Amino acid sequence: MAPVSLSGRRGFLVQSLKGIGASMLGAQALGLTMGLPCTWGIEPLKRVGKPSLRTGLAAYSLRKYLDLKGKNPPTMDIFGFATKAAEWGFEGVEPTSYYFKESSQDYLARFKAHCSKLGLEITGSAVGNDFCVKDGKALDAQIDLAVSWAQKTAAMGGRTLRIFAGKTPKGDTEASAVSRAIDGMKTACKRAEPYGVLMALENHGGITSTADQLLHLVKSVDHPLFAVNLDTGNFRTEDPYGDLERLVPYAAVVQVKVDMHPKGRPQEHVDYNRILDMLAKYGYRGSLVLEYEGAGEPMTAIPLEGARMAELIRAKGL
Repeated sequence: MAPVSLSGRRGFLVQSLKGIGASMLGAQALGLTMGLPCTWGIEPLKRVGKPSLRTGLAAYSLRKYLDLKGKNPPTMDIFGFATKAAEWGFEGVEPTSYYFKESSQDYLARFKAHCSKLGLEITGSAVGNDFCVKDGKALDAQIDLAVSWAQKTAAMGGRTLRIFAGKTPKGDTEASAVSRAIDGMKTACKRAEPYGVLMALENHGGITSTADQLLHLVKSVDHPLFAVNLDTGNFRTEDPYGDLERLVPYAAVVQVKVDMHPKGRPQEHVDYNRILDMLAKYGYRGSLVLEYEGAGEPMTAIPLEGARMAELIRAKGL
């Protein structure tokens, strides 16, 4: 397949600067190391129309029932998860890759049909990868995993695949890990072009612990199929809401956790109003996926949190 056009990203500027792109990337990495701002890279996602939000439920919310690798066999399968999501009033589901007991074409087609009958959108899927691994073959395997699930996500009708960047291996430098992750994500995006699924990078600790770290990766990968999977509960900084807002313009999907962990202050319940106002401000159109990690019993807490989200979305006309 021919490469996806970069028009609308950096367009003519990219072509003009192609010859010095490598040196610019090196300078940008150096700037990050020295605490200097990065001033070039992709533009925010172009949004049209009014803000529009649809509620979704991540399979990870029911991990205690879905876990295929636990000591005891799971008490729910991915089909049962979708049924519960529909029963609780969610509009979509995010079926995480590691809760599929198989991922054959037939199995994925049956799951897609099951969701269609329930009136559920499959928002996307998610993999648990690490693009920071040092071993070349291991890194290739991580890339293969992401590309494989981009294809499977497309087969189910999903729009995004949640990916991780990873964490710096013991004995390595963050600069080296970041460089490998950037190359890995670029390769994965390029290979996944035929499937049209957005590779959505989550702020998930490691080399994405801060907004600056994540923005550096977003600007460095710079591929039309690359975006952000914004997780509201994963910035443990002094101003997590401020950090989240910096990334909303790049977000293709937003996951909501019920707890926030501001640095230096007690854990607090997420302010749904603040999150919704933030998304509306930047014209976000897409899924608001509940990824429940709270202390309450999921079967009781999830429908209550989902109803609260949906009520506020309706009240705000989103």
